[in-house]
Amino acid sequence: MLRTLTAALFALTSTVAAAQTVTVYSYRQPFLVEPMLEMFTEQTGIKTQVVFAQTGLEERLNREGRLSPADVVLTTDISRLATLVEMGLTQPVESEVLSQNIPSQYRAPDNQWFALTLRTRNVYSAKDRVGPVDVSYEDLATPAFKGKICMRSGKNAYNVALIASMIAHHGEADAKTWLEGVKANLARKPQGNDRAQITAVAEGVCDYAIGNSYYFGKMLEDPKQAPYAEKVVINFPNQADRGTHVNVSGAVMAKHAKNVEGGKALMEFLSGKQAQGVYAQLNSEYPVHPEVAPSEMVASWGEFKADTLPVQELAVYHATAMKLLDEVRFDL
Repeated sequence: MLRTLTAALFALTSTVAAAQTVTVYSYRQPFLVEPMLEMFTEQTGIKTQVVFAQTGLEERLNREGRLSPADVVLTTDISRLATLVEMGLTQPVESEVLSQNIPSQYRAPDNQWFALTLRTRNVYSAKDRVGPVDVSYEDLATPAFKGKICMRSGKNAYNVALIASMIAHHGEADAKTWLEGVKANLARKPQGNDRAQITAVAEGVCDYAIGNSYYFGKMLEDPKQAPYAEKVVINFPNQADRGTHVNVSGAVMAKHAKNVEGGKALMEFLSGKQAQGVYAQLNSEYPVHPEVAPSEMVASWGEFKADTLPVQELAVYHATAMKLLDEVRFDL
């Protein structure tokens, strides 16, 4: 009898503890996530457990199924958000707070995913050889840029999203022609990461490069990489028409979340002004909350017009973008 009672009390205690803990699977780096999770716990009393990974979280969630401990998943771009939804690993979150904090352009129409930060896909130019330029993505495929562009793999998620935006705006045929033109204008075979493209411009390998805004910010803050970043100019493309392409990081509620209310509270907290300010300061990203300003450094790059294309459209054309990359043999 005593053993039975003890076992029952242990089970009850475990259940209560689980209800006060949110398990997070995160593609976002610990240095960025942990400060906000600590603030969340201080303000709500809800603890968090975090699993960090660079790859494979979708497969892990799928393999774990109903036994998965994950409540919330934090991702680094729209393609991963879309993949989680397509694999049936998410559930919708109905929240007035999330709807108020996040513009409709940056959340799923069915509330399956929510953006938390924004990053622009910029064109960098050599400060000494070129200077600031009024450029469009379309310009990069013209003869004036022959042999002057550096770019990472076309199949990198950030570039796939950019290509998807070109398909959304111009149609598949024109997007393919554009992609062929950009490939013809590359100074070297696609390689490296976004920081490597900025470094290549600084070293004279090319005059222009494509890269995300927050990598530029991180380089400026790194004493070893700042000398390279200081030799380039960050330019916001398509300011004369539709605006600069924007990608997102974001969050979803896991399909088999055990603590839905706690997970919802965390997502709402991450979309709020306090956490959005932390995102802005720690990672040089643009806050998704319209009332939160970017960091002083990011603001110094100037205001820009963002593409109003709903981010959901980038997911719609993801597969087509991948197909075009194969057809033009972009990385070869």
